[in-house]
Amino acid sequence: MQDLISKAATLLEALPYLQKFSGATFVIKYGGSFMDSPDPAVRQGVARDIVFLEAVEINPVVVHGGGKAITRAMEKAGLKAQFVQGQRVTDEATVAVVEQVLSREINPEVVNTINHLGGVAQGFAGSDIFTCRKAQPLGPDGTPLDLGYVGEVIRVNTAPLLDCLSHGFTPVISPTARGEDGRIYNCNADVAAAMAAIALKARRLVFMSDVPGLLRNPKEPSTLIRHLNRNEVLPLKKAGVIDAGMIPKVDSALNALGAGVEKVQFVDGRVPHSMLLEIFTDEGVGTEVVA
Repeated sequence: MQDLISKAATLLEALPYLQKFSGATFVIKYGGSFMDSPDPAVRQGVARDIVFLEAVEINPVVVHGGGKAITRAMEKAGLKAQFVQGQRVTDEATVAVVEQVLSREINPEVVNTINHLGGVAQGFAGSDIFTCRKAQPLGPDGTPLDLGYVGEVIRVNTAPLLDCLSHGFTPVISPTARGEDGRIYNCNADVAAAMAAIALKARRLVFMSDVPGLLRNPKEPSTLIRHLNRNEVLPLKKAGVIDAGMIPKVDSALNALGAGVEKVQFVDGRVPHSMLLEIFTDEGVGTEVVA
């Protein structure tokens, strides 16, 4: 009986959030790092939570990654993966692999998983949704680096996404983009998700990966930072607390907050129902960043 009462208490705790977010759009960055898990329960867990969001009349929009799968496909094709400042150097042969893996393999797999669990999802190649310019990050000496077909998303074609949402479907988007030269480019999925959140005027942006959130000590999960104001982020970057792969996520979070997204959340996709716990409970399980 006590277990049943506890379940009822959890539902009642979620009720104000369900009422608050009815009809809202949430953009979810579905990290490739835990999508590779050999455990089907981990791979399906996030999809099941997305189906839950659909059921309570929240509009989820998914942008997925897939870096490890790209690397495996490149190795199989005899191509060597090269990274500069954490970004994949993408020549013509590599971008063909990227498009195949992200848009024609991973994307349909995510869509099929959501649909199999009772949701209704529709896949989109990012090249049909995102427009980009060629990315030219600066090297240590201040000179631009040429990463090949790596793009920085600058525009989002919202019409097909809004049409999808109006019919109760969940859009699932791969992180590729069409360049102004008409070519397909590989894009950072964190940046693409933030641009989608801004363009769709989303209430929430959720980054799901294989870490608990933002940690003061990356080797110590107990140092999880549960709440941050955006003006607290820069000192953490300067102190080296936020570095490496978290920088694109955090920079994208700040851009989204600056453009009107109410809250950005970082959660561990390996933890069962981490997204729901972060969104619909008072305590949460990850890191939230607010304006």
